[in-house]
Amino acid sequence: MRYELYYWPSIQGRGEYVRLALEEAGADYVDVARQRGVPVMMRMMEEGATPPFAPPFLKAGKLVIGQTSNILFYLGARHGLAPKSEGGRLWLHQLQLTVTDFVVEVHDSHHPLGPSLYYEDQKAEAKKRTREFWKERVPKYLGYFEDLTAKSGGSWVTGRKLTYVDLSLFQLVDGLRYAFPRHMKAFEPEIPKLCALHHRIAARPKIAAYLASDRRIPFNEDGIFRHYKALDV
Repeated sequence: MRYELYYWPSIQGRGEYVRLALEEAGADYVDVARQRGVPVMMRMMEEGATPPFAPPFLKAGKLVIGQTSNILFYLGARHGLAPKSEGGRLWLHQLQLTVTDFVVEVHDSHHPLGPSLYYEDQKAEAKKRTREFWKERVPKYLGYFEDLTAKSGGSWVTGRKLTYVDLSLFQLVDGLRYAFPRHMKAFEPEIPKLCALHHRIAARPKIAAYLASDRRIPFNEDGIFRHYKALDV
């Protein structure tokens, strides 16, 4: 089956977590808005009995699945990126939802008053939010995943088998390194297991090929992970 992924064509954003899973799985997929244009994606959002609220969403046969965590829950079970047991799949889904919570906090570090305002209209609030983000929130979230990985008994966050959550943790580390290079350099000694996991993911053949290809959209100032020098001090 050929999947159709619908997401904005110029940013990694929340769609990148799905792209990484599809690439690691070696799945046949088309990144629709990049290849066919945004109007095609917008029309899809107006069709069917269960239209998605926003990108990303995935078309798999007759199914249209929205929300990043929901898409990964679906793909994980079908491509060996999730445990076979119901309890294991739900645990993994829970972890991915926690990743999603953290991604919201990453975004809010530079847009604490909301996405309708430009960063330039909320610089003072963004500086305050970023200080709290690195003092309290990053240690809380990444410390949680660091502890899980250290106690897993394997190379990955849930043990000896790679899952889609490992790919998502790779994206978190990669994104924070881009957005906050100074903060991350200082903080990485606190998360050696996650940094090692990031390195292992980057070295996996299919992921390495993806990262080196033009399918991987570069980080930029329109995505979730944005580098504002004034915030990385």
